[in-house]
Amino acid sequence: MLDSLAPARRRLVLVLAGALGLALVAAVVAVVLTRTPDAATAVAQDDPGPVLLVPGYGASGAGLEPLADALRAEGREVVVVDPVDGGTGDLRAQAVALHEVAQETADEAGAASVDVVGHSAGGVVARLWVAEEGGDALARRVVTLGSPHHGTEVADLGAELTPDSCPEACRQLTSDSPLLAGLNSGDETPEGPVWVSVWTEGDQVVVPPTSGRLDGSVAYAVQDVCGGLAVEHGDLPSDPAVIAMVLDALGVDVPSGPPPPSVC
Repeated sequence: MLDSLAPARRRLVLVLAGALGLALVAAVVAVVLTRTPDAATAVAQDDPGPVLLVPGYGASGAGLEPLADALRAEGREVVVVDPVDGGTGDLRAQAVALHEVAQETADEAGAASVDVVGHSAGGVVARLWVAEEGGDALARRVVTLGSPHHGTEVADLGAELTPDSCPEACRQLTSDSPLLAGLNSGDETPEGPVWVSVWTEGDQVVVPPTSGRLDGSVAYAVQDVCGGLAVEHGDLPSDPAVIAMVLDALGVDVPSGPPPPSVC
């Protein structure tokens, strides 16, 4: 067919065909490139792996042992993450340490993902891990318990009145901290894990208690499920009803709202 065309017209047809071919190749490459990140960070929700428990500001892992025991009784492997600098140092450094523990735990267990439960500042550490340290490709579920996602007036007062006794993590948890401003700009719950944020109306450490709510997560107060239940900040990882809520959040089924009142 091309042989019947004049030389000039034949060259024009060949040039146009080549250009069309290059355009098709470019389109295919663009589709692959735009899809690759989503595929890389997709985490299967039906295959629970180990659970990492992250303690809060200035806390050891001892307060998380009741929750750890309950999870182990359900057959889950549990690792309580040791705090960095006594849990009062740079929260970003704690997120780096969490990443190392998460990767090592998943590798040793031969698991594709991990679940993370962060109490108090531990929930902010978990968010930093997902947002900045690659946790979006490894976390299946992230549950935060009474975490000061939008700061706490207690840290505000500490930074203002007794700055010498308000170390770096304390300053990072003030209501106007650059760290929290960065985490909360745009999407508070990046893609990767399913997010659940739980808080208690009786919290006198995270003030106001609703600072524990994450936009885009399955979010509820303990009292939304168990009306009138008296739970303070430090009791969240040990209260039987709250433990039942965490177990529900970490099950095989993807949580879409608060658990039923039967957990009370």
